[in-house]
Formats: sequence, C-alpha cells, structure tokens
Amino acid sequence: MQSTLSLSFSQIPNRPICSSSTPRNLRFCGLRREAFGYSPSKKLTFQTRSRRIEVSASSSGGGGGNGAPTSKSFDYDLIIIGAGVGGHGAALHAVEKGLKTAIIEGDIVGGTCVNRGCVPSKALLAVSGRMRELQNEHHMKAFGLQVSAAGYDRQGVADHASNLATKIRNNLTNSMKALGVDILTGFGSVLGPQKVKYGKVGFPDNIITAKDIIIATGSVPFVPKGIEVDGKTVITSDHALKLESVPDWIAIVGSGYIGLEFSDVYTALGSEVTFIEALDQLMPGFDPEISKLAQRVLINPRKIDYHTGVFASKITPAKDGRPVMIELIDAKTKEPKDTLEVDAALIATGRAPFTNGLGLENINVVTQRGFIPVDERMRVIDGNGKLVPNLYCIGDANGKLMLAHAASAQGISVVEQVTGRDHVLNHLSIPAACFTHPEISMVGLTEPQAREKAEKEGFKVSIAKTSFKANTKALAENEGEGLAKMIYRPDNGEILGVHIFGLHAADLIHEASNAMALGTRIQDIKLAVHAHPTLSEVVDELFKAAKVESSAPTTAPSVKVAV
Repeated sequence: MQSTLSLSFSQIPNRPICSSSTPRNLRFCGLRREAFGYSPSKKLTFQTRSRRIEVSASSSGGGGGNGAPTSKSFDYDLIIIGAGVGGHGAALHAVEKGLKTAIIEGDIVGGTCVNRGCVPSKALLAVSGRMRELQNEHHMKAFGLQVSAAGYDRQGVADHASNLATKIRNNLTNSMKALGVDILTGFGSVLGPQKVKYGKVGFPDNIITAKDIIIATGSVPFVPKGIEVDGKTVITSDHALKLESVPDWIAIVGSGYIGLEFSDVYTALGSEVTFIEALDQLMPGFDPEISKLAQRVLINPRKIDYHTGVFASKITPAKDGRPVMIELIDAKTKEPKDTLEVDAALIATGRAPFTNGLGLENINVVTQRGFIPVDERMRVIDGNGKLVPNLYCIGDANGKLMLAHAASAQGISVVEQVTGRDHVLNHLSIPAACFTHPEISMVGLTEPQAREKAEKEGFKVSIAKTSFKANTKALAENEGEGLAKMIYRPDNGEILGVHIFGLHAADLIHEASNAMALGTRIQDIKLAVHAHPTLSEVVDELFKAAKVESSAPTTAPSVKVAV
C-alpha cells in the first residue's frame, strides 16, 4: 500500500500554542471517520484552540468497502465469527485501526446480550423498579406523594423489552454498515489456518481467508441433566425475557446474577419466588458481607423463600392440569430432600459456551468443558499446548470472564495486538453489576480472596467502608440503605477490590475499576474532587477512609499549576 498524507497548520492569532509548533502523533481523538464524512479523496479541516488543521489523504492499493487495503493473498485483514457485543466491539476498533474487516453472524446481530440477555433484562428491571417504588406507600409518603394502586399491562411490559432489543440491535447493525464492515450471514467455522467457511443451511458454503481470525460465538443457557425445558412452564432466561406469563409461584434454580435479577422482576409484578441453590448460602459469587446485607434487603422482606445446599435433580413441566414438579436432593449426600409443586421454574444455573461446529478439529484445538483454551492475549492454544497462529477467541467462548463488556474489551485488545501494539487485558479491573433494586456492583477480589492472596504473598490487607446513610443525595432520594467496601494494601495503597450495594451501584463502581486498570493508588485518588451533593461521594468517602502508610509511594509526581 502507498499513501500520502498532507497537513497544513496555521496559528490562530492571539492564542498561545499549547505544545511544540511541530505536530506529532496527530490522532482523530477517538472520533470515528464517518462522523466527518471521511473518504480517501476528501480534505478535512479541524479547528483547535491553537491551530487550524487541514488533512487530505489518498491511497492506492487493494482494499474493500471499509477503505482499508489488505494483503493481496487474503480476502480480509480480519474475520470475526460472531456479531455479539464482543464481535461488534472488535469490528469497530479494527476499522478504526484501518483493517479490512468482515463479521459472520448465523443468527441476528447483537448476540445474547442484546437479544436475550443484558439489554431486554434491563428493560424489565426498569419496570420492576418503578413498580416497586409506586407500590411502596411508606416511601411515597416520605416524599409527600399520594399514589393510587399501581398496575401493569404484561404485554406492554414485554413489548418494552422487545422494542429495546430491536432498537439496540439496529443501532449495532447500522454502526457496522456505516463503517464499512462486511456483515456476512451464515454459520461460520474454521477450515484451517487463516481460512473460514460460512453459509446457510441448504445453500453452498462460501470460503474466505483473512490474516487474522477472531472467534466470538458467545454462550447459551446451561441446563443441568434431569431438567426438562418446555419453554412455557420450565424456562431459561431466553424464554423469561419474553414475559409470556407472570406465574403466581415460580421457582428459580440458581441465585447468581440471573436469578437475583429475575427475582426482582417477578416479585415486583406479583409473583412468589422460591430459590433453589446448590451451595450453602445464597449469592455465593458475591463478597460475603455484601451478600449478607443484600439478602436482608432483597430477599427477606419480599415474597421469597429458599432452599440451600440442594440440587434440583429432576424438573418436570406442568401438564394435564398437574403443576411443575421439582425433586430436590442434598448437594453433598445426594439423598432425597423434598419435592416442590410450583406454577413455573426458571433455570438460572449459568451459561455454557457455544463452540460446537466451529471446525476446531481442523486446527487441532480441544475444548475444555466446552471452552476454547486461550492465553492471556486471547491467542488460541491447540491440543499440544502450542499457539494456533493468527487465531484468537474472545468472550464467553473462552470462559475467562463471561460478561458482555469483557468480551468487547478482549476484542479491542486483540485488535491492538494484530495492529502492532502488544496489549494484555487486566481482567481483575473489569467491573460487574447486578441490576436489582438496589443494585450490586463489584470489581477485583472479594475479601476472602484478597486475604488468601495476602497470606500466600506475604502482605497485609485492610478494609475501608462507607454507608449510603451518610450520603446527602441518597438521603434526598430516601434511599439510604447501602454499603461501599474497599479491600486494599495499606503498605502501598493498591486497590484489591471494591464492592458496592446501594442506589446506582452499577454506575458508581467505574471510578474504582478505572483506578485499578490504570494502577492508580489510593493516596493519589483520594485527592480527587467530587461534586456535592452526588452519589459519587460514596466512593470519594471510601477512598478517604482508607489508611495508607505514610511511606507508600505515589503513582505520579504532583504538578503545581499557577492560574
């Protein structure tokens, strides 16, 4: 490829130049080229505070619809199998980096998150939050408000979730089309090194090549043995999001993120809920202190009961006037424990990777419990423990962290690597959230995990806590129930984990997660300023409550600015 780039700068009178008059590392500042109507034949003019910048570019050589030339020996620079959130994030970043990119989707753009997961579930949870508030007479009275009995239209609620999924799906599709990403319809699989085939059932396959390939096929609901799903009375989250019914009594198998969020929805809409949890306590994946508080607020006051330490060994759908039958056995001894008769059962036991039929045998890749093995750079590892050249796997299919935004971050990391910049994603800095009312969020290690790590590596752990009851904004909203907790090293100020339960916890966690990602220490971030009165002061007070040893180093030199 040959290209020319011409720049002209003219200083604006009476304005100081902020840096050297010689331009270096000119970037588009993250703005995508289509926002400027960019094409290789156009001249662009940017007006900054100190300069007027004109950019014209022309290129010659091979290339495709996204304006990026590729090697003559390949059809594309990058092919992505799977157009979920992970594949979409990788595709957009690839085009920004100048790669000719194609994405293959056998179902519909958006994958699980947009169509059967985080997007429609947030629509249902938005409804449940409003219903819960309107039904709380004491809460309303505290504001001086009087509200008549709140009701809902089930189909209207379901339509809200469906319409949101459609809107986001169209947004994702249009964003890729606008950038020139080739969207190829059909089921994709790997034929061999740098070679992929795709096509629809009953039609001939198409074979294409790429310098690099990313597998981003996501996951499907995991259904344990002995459970018969009929999609009506025994359902997975895929079915539940359609909200075809609101049963009087529903059993939810599993008390993780999915189970908790659906318990919030169903109880707000009038259902009674029974949790069935295999471990000895509810919410086993959360920090124990947060779980205890969350159970007191999210479980105990609501129409929810639970069985812990048991498996649902057999679940039979309702039929011929008989209810759903659930047989429970002791999780340790496997002895029969109880039999439940309920109106419906939701299976929320997690998700399984969707990796069958991808042609992995063609490149000698053996899955581990269905997951595709990768290294810390998302490079696929074959059955002999060797890296498969130019092949990557991101998102739920590799099992590192089954979150949509983690998949997107992994995809962006891979694109950085294939375009010449080494990048390793810090998974401990990726936040997670459960959108109950109130919300739960977390990043990094739980307290038991941190103490185990400290014992092995020989350092001390300290805990800082703040309450939402001390936050003006939370009290103004009459939402003082909540706790923020930080686990850290007092010797150097490193943040090991942050856990929040309270109003808008899912939004508050990001200051902590970004600090962890950037390596910012507590002794530096506690000097940051937060607007008052805002919920962000919960996190501000958390940092200020930490006691870091005076000898701990800072992460960056202090800068004095005279104004």
